[in-house]
Amino acid sequence: MKIFKIALLSLLTVSLVFSFAFAAGNVEKGKALFNDPKFAGGTKACNECHLGGKGLEKSEMKKEFNIMGEKQMGIEEAVNYCIVHANKGKAIDPKSQGMNDIIAYIKSLKS
Repeated sequence: MKIFKIALLSLLTVSLVFSFAFAAGNVEKGKALFNDPKFAGGTKACNECHLGGKGLEKSEMKKEFNIMGEKQMGIEEAVNYCIVHANKGKAIDPKSQGMNDIIAYIKSLKS
């Protein structure tokens, strides 16, 4: 019984580690999405308005964004607002891997 508990605990630990890694997002994949004009069915890349990430520095520290005169609560809302209004795409699931990846890239723009 003790071996079973240890195996179960080990499996749970490994699962949690992988789930946190998945949720964190991949900066390189996020950068690719940021530069893809077809991301989320859009017509232009995020990089066309935010060349090299300009204007997005320190976004990870904000809780509120003012985009085109409209307030967005949270970075996921801000990303989807830009996808829909600037890129003419379709909003993506805020909990999707694509959202996690693009946010990971945006958060990497610290300077």
